[in-house]
Amino acid sequence: MLSSGRAVSSRLLRPATWLPLRLGSEGRAASTLHKELIKKHELEIDELRPLYMDFQATTPMDPRVLDAMLPYQVNYYGNPHSRTHAYGWESESAMETARKQVADLIGADPREIIFTSGATESNNMAIKGVARFYQAKKRHVITTQTEHKCVLDSCRVLESEGFSVTYLPVQTNGLVDLELLEASIRPDTSLVSVMTVNNEIGVTQPIKEIGHICRSKGVFLHTDAAQAVGKIPLNVSTWKIDLMSISGHKIYGPKGVGALYVRRRPRVRMEPLQSGGGQERGLRSGTVPTPLAVGLGAACSIAQQEMEYDHHRVTMLANRLVQKIMAELPDVLMNGHAEQRYPGCVNLSFAYVEGESLLMALKDVALSSGSACTSASLEPSYVLRAIGADEDLAHSSIRFGIGRFTTEDEVDYTAEKCIQQVRRLREMSPLWEMVQEGIDLKSIKWTQH
Repeated sequence: MLSSGRAVSSRLLRPATWLPLRLGSEGRAASTLHKELIKKHELEIDELRPLYMDFQATTPMDPRVLDAMLPYQVNYYGNPHSRTHAYGWESESAMETARKQVADLIGADPREIIFTSGATESNNMAIKGVARFYQAKKRHVITTQTEHKCVLDSCRVLESEGFSVTYLPVQTNGLVDLELLEASIRPDTSLVSVMTVNNEIGVTQPIKEIGHICRSKGVFLHTDAAQAVGKIPLNVSTWKIDLMSISGHKIYGPKGVGALYVRRRPRVRMEPLQSGGGQERGLRSGTVPTPLAVGLGAACSIAQQEMEYDHHRVTMLANRLVQKIMAELPDVLMNGHAEQRYPGCVNLSFAYVEGESLLMALKDVALSSGSACTSASLEPSYVLRAIGADEDLAHSSIRFGIGRFTTEDEVDYTAEKCIQQVRRLREMSPLWEMVQEGIDLKSIKWTQH
């Protein structure tokens, strides 16, 4: 069940007597390399790697994706924008095939797909690009309080430039109120940005309904679909989506590549963030990395073929995990809407247990207490605070990520280990002891000394 992490040859990790003592930058670089090798050796030798249950943070690359990429790493290395020889032509052909594979997955035209470095860049391009292009007449943007950090920070940048931004609250189930969203649209609103599947609590927003509201009001809709593409059926045409952000490493593809869907009819205009050779319809200058684009295309093609099977299997595993934990432990709360959600993202709050303590206790399972982009912070998740979770429950939350390669044995082990450690930590908690004695914690007036 647990696999050995010895990935580096022990021969290479012996004291580096072969490194000559150098002065200056070369000597420092060699010393740093030596230290890093020793550190890696200490971390990995004879240790068991934890089970991976953090599929919202990233996914392992599907071996079939790697197979598709390898020829373009070694043999077909031409610049896809070189038009004068076969090296460029074969890379361009592969890039355009990948573009079609991405487009087919979301019901788009291949010409509407712009390759980027990932969903963060796509979100920045969409929000800043559209807002700035239409700023002469429209200077208002709408988003929600539970968006990814890169969306919220992009909106903060727009505010510093004089734009008005409305941050819509969400209901306690994590869903946006459609009536409130419609009422918030103003004559000068250029863009609404709402995430399809939330990366922390897994709720699925009613994007199709939001799309029809926005189209009827003449407002563009952008959705961050990094956690949704390839996992649930999406169609940009029938859902009236104008811009959509996609990430490669969230769908078993390579890191460092993503895409932005930009509608051509009715046309969406954007101001590009970076200047250069005018690649990607002039919206994203820079050489498209052919191997990464091929990997994203392959990942999208596989997802399209296996989406129904994957969804059914992930649902079964998620139900198995939740049922096992909740059958054995009282005072466990699932965050977010119980049904309108992507099942592979399970966010549970364990009352009277500190989430960070539980993560440390479950060190043989790779889990998260929230978004990987903000997990270094000890602040409670802003997403959980936005849905009205008490601060103590927000601090006690753990996100379980289930994906294509998760096994039943891994789910069973995680559930059993979680039950065992929550019981142990609660036995050490004076709050749990008080609750067992029937004391209402909210009635206590705490004093500071």
